[in-house]
Amino acid sequence: MLIDTYGRVATDLRVSLTDRCNLRCTYCMPEEGLRWLAKPDLLSDEEIVRLVRVAVTRLGVTEVRFTGGEPLLRPGLVSVVERCAALEPRPRTSLTTNGIGLKRTAAALKAAGLDRVNVSLDTLRPDVFRTLTRRDRHQDVLDGLAAAHEAGLTPVKVNSVLMPGLNDDEAPDLLAWAVAHGYELRFIEQMPLDAQHGWKRDGMITAVDILASLRTRFTLTAEDEDARGSAPAERWSVDGGPHRVGVIASVTRPFCRACDRTRLTADGQVRTCLFAREETDLRGALRSGASDEEIAGIWKTAMWGKKAGSGLDDPAFLQPDRPMSAIGG
Repeated sequence: MLIDTYGRVATDLRVSLTDRCNLRCTYCMPEEGLRWLAKPDLLSDEEIVRLVRVAVTRLGVTEVRFTGGEPLLRPGLVSVVERCAALEPRPRTSLTTNGIGLKRTAAALKAAGLDRVNVSLDTLRPDVFRTLTRRDRHQDVLDGLAAAHEAGLTPVKVNSVLMPGLNDDEAPDLLAWAVAHGYELRFIEQMPLDAQHGWKRDGMITAVDILASLRTRFTLTAEDEDARGSAPAERWSVDGGPHRVGVIASVTRPFCRACDRTRLTADGQVRTCLFAREETDLRGALRSGASDEEIAGIWKTAMWGKKAGSGLDDPAFLQPDRPMSAIGG
C-alpha cells in the first residue's frame, strides 16, 4: 500500500492525461496559454495503463480520476478508460473536465466503464463565462452536462470557483440551478494555480463567504463529519434534502490530515500533493525497463516522504513554479 509517515494511506489516484486545455481560465493560465509539454515527454496510453495497473494491483488504489489540463483532448481517452476499468480488482473511475466535448463523448465513456464526471462551471451567465475563460463555449458546457446526466455518469458533480467582482454573487443561483437539474454542486475556494502568479489571499471568496451567501436563500444542514471520511468537500443537505451542496475549503480549512491521494502527472511524475515542490520520476523507470515490482517500490518510497500539509494555510505560502495544467486537479 501507499502509506506515509503520518499513517495516511493513498487509495485515490489522480492521473493527468495532458497539460493542454481549450479554455484559458483567468485563475489557471495566461491568455496566450503555456509552453506545452513535448509529445515524447508525455506518457503513452500504454504507459498510463501500466502505471494505473501497478497502482491498482500492487499498491491498493481503489479509485482513479482522470484529469488534465483537459482530459477530453486526449485522443486515446476512451481506450485508456476501458482498459483501466477492466482491471481486477476494478477501480472506481471518474473524470474531471471542463465539459467542452462531453456531449459527443459521454455515451462512449460510459460504455467504456467510466462511472461519473466532475464538470467545471463557474457561472450561469454567458458573458461572465467569456470573461473568466476567454472563450465563448458556455452552451457547450451546459450541453455536455446534460449529455453526462443522460448517459448515466452520475452523480454529475459541478465544480465552481467564485471570483471577486465577477461571479461572487452567483452562489444561490448556481445552487438553485444545480438542484433543478439533479447535479451536485461543489464550490472550491480559489487556489494558487495560475502560472502568472496573480492569486492573492486577501479578497478571495472563502468558504464562510460562500455559505453566508447560500443561506440567504436556502436552509443548510451540515452532514455528519464521520460521513465525510477523506472527501475534500464539507457537505450540507439543502432544505432538508435529498439535494446536497459541498464546499472545498482548501485554503481556509485544509483537509490534509485525511488526504488519501497520490498524483501522476502527464509526463510521468509522482506528486504526493498538488502543491508539492518535489516529484519522483516513474517515466524514466518505465522506459529503462523497470519491472512492475520496481516501479511499485519507487512509488512507495515517494509516498513515504509525503509532508504533513500543503502549506496553503500558511500566509507566506509561495506558489510552485511547475505549471498546474500538467499536474491535474
